[in-house]
Amino acid sequence: MLIHPLITDTATLAALCHRLREADFVTVDTEFMRENTFFPELCLVQIAGPDEAAAIDPKARGLDLQPLLDLLTEADVLKVFHAAGQDLEIIYNLTGKTPAPLFDTQVAAMALGQGEQVSYTNLVQSYLGIAVDKGARFTDWARRPLNDRQIDYAIGDVTHLAALFPKMVAKLKKTGRGAWLDDEMARVCDPQTYANDPETAWQRVRISSRKADVLGRLKALAAWREREAKSKDVPRGRIVKDETLGELVASPPRHQADLAKMRGLSAVWATNDIGRRLMAALDAAEPLPADEMPTREVARPGLSTEGALIADLLKLLLKIRAKEANVAPKLIARNEELDAIAGGVRDGLAILSGWRNDVFGKDALALVDGRLGFAVKDKRLVMTAIE
Repeated sequence: MLIHPLITDTATLAALCHRLREADFVTVDTEFMRENTFFPELCLVQIAGPDEAAAIDPKARGLDLQPLLDLLTEADVLKVFHAAGQDLEIIYNLTGKTPAPLFDTQVAAMALGQGEQVSYTNLVQSYLGIAVDKGARFTDWARRPLNDRQIDYAIGDVTHLAALFPKMVAKLKKTGRGAWLDDEMARVCDPQTYANDPETAWQRVRISSRKADVLGRLKALAAWREREAKSKDVPRGRIVKDETLGELVASPPRHQADLAKMRGLSAVWATNDIGRRLMAALDAAEPLPADEMPTREVARPGLSTEGALIADLLKLLLKIRAKEANVAPKLIARNEELDAIAGGVRDGLAILSGWRNDVFGKDALALVDGRLGFAVKDKRLVMTAIE
């Protein structure tokens, strides 16, 4: 495979992207830093086709990334990633789009029974017999200049991926599980997964209360925190940590001076502008409307004692069926879906249609309806039909 020198000019990048448009697929990886900024800071992009690979320096003076961004969002080019989430977040922030069509080798490994979060290193070792050198893993990618070892390490991620991808596709075809990936790939590619809407930021904060007034305050303060962090270009936790946010909405201060007593806040917030803005957001908060009340994450708290036990039995059944099918349980069903079935939900669940229903869903319903039970046979846990 031809390995190009680090690309730092637009003309070379445009020529590379023009050639890669004709490839059957391209493999992609990024290096970034996000410890001190609101959005991740893109520091390096690596890309490869079957015959050539390169690293691109987005911090190079005068470099226009548009040819690369056009390639990554080109509908006729298959993009291959490993654990694509954070890479896609970066691309979405730059373009407002996510790369599609997309193949994620970590998701594919789930369908091939290699675990729910198998590492890139382990996949390369398993399929290619290559031990990946991770010595440059904790590099400060924002610092310039990058040395040859750093660049070689980074490019290795996409060259190995280019060799790995066809082998995984062949195995998926052999097992007939290619279609099993469609739903999960669609979820990974969904732009809404990466959209930064301050009005929905509250949904990422976990608190125990399900009272409309508390959740309304959480929505208001989470949106305020997003805007503050974005305007200052700092991580949201630098403004207010989730734990402190939870305390503020559960026991809201009546006056700005009370902020000095809040754990996790500086005493100066009792008199400064950011404290005033926080209090203004609290004062403007309204109870969360009924149509916005959360439904998925509250399924277990809403279950009866018997329902919670049924959900636990469904988890056991899922482990059994996943092991039999040699597929990661997470690809079949998520905990909230098991809780939903235990709570009586039957409509709109992915596990009750298609291959998921064949592997697990129909048995899950049979278990809940009392038509299937657990038994021990030859010291093994098995499922048995109940007449």
